[in-house]
Amino acid sequence: MRTYLVTGGAGFIGSNYIHYMFKKYDNEIRIINVDALTYAGNLENLKEVENRDNYTFVKADIRDKEAIGKIFAENNIDRVVHFAAESHVDRSIRNPEVFVETNVLGTLVMLNEAKKAWELEDGSFKADKKFLHVSTDEVYGSLEEEGTYFYETTPIDPHSPYSASKASSDMLVKAYIDTYKFPANITNCSNNYGPYQFPEKLIPLIINNALQGKKLPVYGDGKNVRDWLYVDDHAKAIDMVTEKGRLGERYNVGGHNEKQNIEIINIIIETLQEMLPENDPRRAHVTTDLITYVEDRKGHDRRYAIAPDKIKEEIGWEPETMFKEGIRLTIKWFFENEDWMKNVTSGDYQKYYTEMYK
Repeated sequence: MRTYLVTGGAGFIGSNYIHYMFKKYDNEIRIINVDALTYAGNLENLKEVENRDNYTFVKADIRDKEAIGKIFAENNIDRVVHFAAESHVDRSIRNPEVFVETNVLGTLVMLNEAKKAWELEDGSFKADKKFLHVSTDEVYGSLEEEGTYFYETTPIDPHSPYSASKASSDMLVKAYIDTYKFPANITNCSNNYGPYQFPEKLIPLIINNALQGKKLPVYGDGKNVRDWLYVDDHAKAIDMVTEKGRLGERYNVGGHNEKQNIEIINIIIETLQEMLPENDPRRAHVTTDLITYVEDRKGHDRRYAIAPDKIKEEIGWEPETMFKEGIRLTIKWFFENEDWMKNVTSGDYQKYYTEMYK
């Protein structure tokens, strides 16, 4: 049985990845989920799997060498899938230090402990080991012209403390690949959306605010462009790169869903109006009147667009979920899990597990 060490598995993408892996492999794999349970970590995301015999949760900070080293010492880890990161740009602008500590120093600890566990006396590495570092398209900076894209060879040009910390972690992984021939891959993905996403992010924020009749904040002129990737498609890409990716390579993972932020908001409003029952009182306030333009974010990148050509050609992955389908699936999930959203927005989600994992 292959053992996966997943960092940040209680977060949005990490928890979706764990669900995806158990659906695909069931009892053929074992997953150890390491998460510090900061505000973005929510073990309610994993209630469906928490009692599986082949799933283990460990509350630990990736910066803690002893805790991470102990996991490697006590388990034969075959795969590291490294999601754990501070990821919200606005928070990085207010508090850059924690982003450097977690995203850079935490990645360094993960690399060192994996290297220590997997390295043989001659400096080579045990067979069939892989470290998959999950990163973002934001490390490439901003695109101004339509028809241009981020490729794996695009120069790194981060513009926020968040993207700078992720770029630094990418470079650390690359340095270990180049220096030690460390068995790793890097993936850089576009904006994800789907179930379990923390409501400070654009799509769940707009869904939640619209249903409550609250203002829908739009930065600047609302014309900043992002490429949107449904989270299950991303989970599939990560699995495929982990198993089929050429060692040492970087792969861009994009959704072929470029849209302006204001387009996203209008699509959400239209979709909510379509999906809400005729007798639902919330229909009355789900309108474009809620849209409110606010001061633009500092250093706000204008456009991101990923070219996933390499991953398609080498591995055979391509996105399967177009945005209109994905947003309906996402809204349907939020309708069916209103208690999850209430627990997150109220902070109640932290109480039970905070007591359990003191």
